[in-house]
Amino acid sequence: MTARIVGTGPIDPVAAEILRPFGEIVTAPDSSEAALLPLLADAIALVVRGDGVANAKVIAAAPCLKVIGRTGAGYNNVDIAAATARKIPVVYTPGANARAVAEGALALMLALCKRVVYWDRQTKQGNWKSRFGTMPADLDGATLGIVGFGAIGQTLAELARPFNMTVLAHDPFASPERASELGVTLVELDDLFRRSDFISLNAALTDQTRHLVNRARLDLVRPGAYIVNMARGALIESLDVLYEALRSGRLAGVGLDVFEPEPPDVSHPIFQLENCLCSPHALGMTPGAMGRIFRMMAEDMATVLTGRQPRHVVNPGALTAGITPG
Repeated sequence: MTARIVGTGPIDPVAAEILRPFGEIVTAPDSSEAALLPLLADAIALVVRGDGVANAKVIAAAPCLKVIGRTGAGYNNVDIAAATARKIPVVYTPGANARAVAEGALALMLALCKRVVYWDRQTKQGNWKSRFGTMPADLDGATLGIVGFGAIGQTLAELARPFNMTVLAHDPFASPERASELGVTLVELDDLFRRSDFISLNAALTDQTRHLVNRARLDLVRPGAYIVNMARGALIESLDVLYEALRSGRLAGVGLDVFEPEPPDVSHPIFQLENCLCSPHALGMTPGAMGRIFRMMAEDMATVLTGRQPRHVVNPGALTAGITPG
């Protein structure tokens, strides 16, 4: 059999060039488990893109698998325990797209509070007098609450500086020294929701962060606040709770780049609201970010395939004793 490098989605040319010497590169016809399973019998490497999965069943179907690569910092769609049990390192790309994702969060906040889509539509419809009926809002002097203060959250705090924003952050693992350097105040999560005009979700999805945005927590926010989510859809309990908060005026706007599930059911009434802006998990997919992500991932996968230690590995316990530093 010919060794294969299998992707749950298209593999960027920069990654393909790095990985091609190790085997034939094959892309699954779609990201479903059913489409992936028939390709895995001789797979030595698996690239997990977007909503692709590497669950226990997928891993068991790949007896030759030596490494799993995840394009991004989140890896909740990879069964880490199953991979570790097989001594399969899972490499990922923390921070590679931090700037692009932070820019996406800022773009959503600006588009929402400046009512960009609304004004565009009114102008094109010839409704010039609409300018007297409502006003845009300010970032200037507002309070930004960042949930998750890793590379993305820190970059967003830096981007907020020119807007004279007061920046709060919540992250149990945040460095107080780094927060101080950036002029950020670390607070408890409920306090962040009470005090923030803009809330940006940038946390990893874990058992502790799942559904952290729920009805009870939304009851804490200032009327007229904004929430944007560039992290994982399941950080929010449901679209229902956001819809209710938008309809009541508790929230002035919501920006969503991620959903649970993906793609979402667009028949939900939230998608009819002008103050809900959406994108298909795409705002962080800039050319620069994707190039860095694929290169970082592919280099670490190649490192594993040549018996050396990768730089960014989720499960170091999967590395064999004989592996040498990369």
